[in-house]
Amino acid sequence: MAKLTILEFPDPRLRKKAVPVDVVDDELRTLIDDMFETMYDAPGIGLAATQVDVHRRLLVADVSSKKDDPHVFINPVIVEKDGVTVTEEGCLSVPGYYEEVKRAEHIRVRYLDRDGRECEGEFEGLLAVCVQHEIDHLDGKLFVDYLSEAKRSRIRKKLEKERRHQAAAVVA
Repeated sequence: MAKLTILEFPDPRLRKKAVPVDVVDDELRTLIDDMFETMYDAPGIGLAATQVDVHRRLLVADVSSKKDDPHVFINPVIVEKDGVTVTEEGCLSVPGYYEEVKRAEHIRVRYLDRDGRECEGEFEGLLAVCVQHEIDHLDGKLFVDYLSEAKRSRIRKKLEKERRHQAAAVVA
């Protein structure tokens, strides 16, 4: 397995819309394993392929406290949603920032599993929020898009400033 590089906001590659996965094979399963390793190491509870610069409709999630309940969603489509919940969200692509976002409380998702089998599942709570957040990534949308332009701009400027300081420290 290999740890992948996570793209960070405002990298324009995060805005690229992912294309459907055509074939579920060993190469894709290796990517899935690498994504789990990357997500757990970060640490996070979800990771979309877009975040690691692979623009295919694939996401992984594990919201369990012991990191022992991994979920793989290939070509996920939300077919039903209801209820409303407001949750504080963070994102591995927007490190260190957390804001409240309104999402559906309950979702039904159609997807392929890691072996390419067609599945449909109902999810609620944190896993439902996580899946919606990661599907947004596959559509080129980030949680900061739910915020005001002023907040989004402030976050972008702070992250860019942090990167400049990190780059200067490496050069020095």
